[in-house]
Amino acid sequence: MRVLLVEDDRRIAADVERALRAAGYVVETVGNGEEAWFRGDTEDYGAIVLDLGLPGMDGLAVLKRWRANGRSMPVLILTARGSWAERVDGIDAGADDYLPKPFRMEELLARLRSIVRRSAGHASPRIIAGEVELDERQMKVMLRGVPVALSPLEYRLIAFLLHHRGRVVSQQELDENVYGHGEDHESNALEVLIGRVRKKLGADLIETRRGFGYLVPETTP
Repeated sequence: MRVLLVEDDRRIAADVERALRAAGYVVETVGNGEEAWFRGDTEDYGAIVLDLGLPGMDGLAVLKRWRANGRSMPVLILTARGSWAERVDGIDAGADDYLPKPFRMEELLARLRSIVRRSAGHASPRIIAGEVELDERQMKVMLRGVPVALSPLEYRLIAFLLHHRGRVVSQQELDENVYGHGEDHESNALEVLIGRVRKKLGADLIETRRGFGYLVPETTP
């Protein structure tokens, strides 16, 4: 899943980016409010981690602009501002959750998983499609209860499709959320990757909709 990290403190940004990548996310990082607003307004992200104290444009103003323009991606606010009034302002501006600094990386990841699940309509960290089960917390995929060894790319692919179960995902959207926007790879890399996942998890799990994209159906054989 593609995540935008907006943080001007380079040390914090590097630590958070490292943790997000290790958790299976495709991460893009920016350090000022103007670029954050533009990226969030013109690109599609599965979630955004947003610091409030930004140069150029305050994070709260960035968030208000996104929501005023109809951008509905889940947003987790990170900030050193810890007063209850500022937290209320953030939630009222459209934030999905709020994490004050300093924080534990495990809590950030848990809160991010939670807002992403809610935005996709999932209440549990376990997503089940037929005989396949995704456990986000442990980053495991199981087939008939047995863990399946997946590469990081294979995990990103099936996790994204399971999150959007029942919706046809275009090749471009899937490509950006598996490889990252503008990342170099072979033109047929996505098809090859889907073929590997089908071999490991079942040929019927991922349907191809010619001219439209790929789908894990709500009701899986």
